Amino acid sequence: MIRRGEGLFKRLSSSLSVLKTLESRGLVSEHTRFESCATGSRGAVYVGFDPTADSLHLGNLLTLVSLIHFQCAGHQPIAVVGGATGVIGDPSGRHSERERLAPGVLEGNAAGIRECIARVFANARALLPAPSGARDVPGLKLLDNIEWYKDMNVVDFLSDTGRHFRLSSMLQKDSVRLRLSSQEGMSLTEFSYPLFQAYDYLHLHRHHKCWLQLGGADQWGNISAGCEFVNKCTEKEVHGLTVPLLVSSSGEKIGKSAGNAVWLSPARTSPYKLYQHFLRTTDQDVGTLLKQFTFLGMGELEAALSSHKTNVPAHTYHTTGAP
Repeated sequence: MIRRGEGLFKRLSSSLSVLKTLESRGLVSEHTRFESCATGSRGAVYVGFDPTADSLHLGNLLTLVSLIHFQCAGHQPIAVVGGATGVIGDPSGRHSERERLAPGVLEGNAAGIRECIARVFANARALLPAPSGARDVPGLKLLDNIEWYKDMNVVDFLSDTGRHFRLSSMLQKDSVRLRLSSQEGMSLTEFSYPLFQAYDYLHLHRHHKCWLQLGGADQWGNISAGCEFVNKCTEKEVHGLTVPLLVSSSGEKIGKSAGNAVWLSPARTSPYKLYQHFLRTTDQDVGTLLKQFTFLGMGELEAALSSHKTNVPAHTYHTTGAP
């Protein structure tokens, strides 16, 4: 849901840091202390998606919107599709192990996710007003982590990566404790997932000067572990930030694992149904969604909400975004 915002690029590159902008829009769950980095030197910021489905959903869009805010401030946006980590399977927030997908299914899912990401960034570039220094706004880098794992052997990986992780810390992670207390337990494959996500961060830091990883709130354990790992390997400080999970005013989670995902692919959710989803938004949720999914300035947001309150049947706020 991308929309024009007056002076967006000017606001983000001036005295207001990107962090403060995201906080004002309700797009921050947890973060490391990176205020000085957010307003200082510009580097790369990344987010990763495993190809567990052939489309992203609205919850993923929140993370991409946050990444676009960094892009508008001059940071290099990187989106990583987990062609390798999708084979391992992230246990975060899961009560059981993910079903192993056939190679052909994974490849098809990865292609669908790449298409979703590319479309979101293309829409943002087309709909957001270009500043006078548009050439300084870096384009999206779309990568697949299979590229740096395909020639690596397990001995080298465990020797270089595994020695920096301590079982005592890994066992304290919420995702691990949840699974170990379940009847099914946890496989060694799933248990090793944080090592792969951490190595992704190290690779991106070394080869793309990446200093910040974004992710959903359920990724905080993996992201914080990755920050520590990069610091141990390079003695340089990197950071992490998580975006809140998408929930309704009643507290109901909206997403794939909850079984009520609204997909970004038109093959999964038609543009009409996507529009209807927002059209049926309750009044309690309107302000939050406008802040999170649009790039309107705060003054414009307040004006739209005020207009809606005085003319509810007109659904004024539904004209401020585009699927």
